[in-house]
Amino acid sequence: MATKKPENLSFEQALEELTKIVNEMEQGDLSLEQSLKQFERGIALASASSGKLQQAEQKVSILMGNDEKAPLTQFDNDLE
Repeated sequence: MATKKPENLSFEQALEELTKIVNEMEQGDLSLEQSLKQFERGIALASASSGKLQQAEQKVSILMGNDEKAPLTQFDNDLE
């Protein structure tokens, strides 16, 4: 099975894979080469996830009109 690029994974998928990598590395059964490879993948996953979070924050900021004190309101996607 081919490994997807971190930027092509959903936030949840990236977080799940990152958790798996951390667990594998904490067990200490990987060779140095495997550890480095997993570390590199983990950094890429963390970076992609961080980017997705920043995008989400920007969208929320835009929707809130950049007013941090604006009250939250019910979002109704059916309005046209």
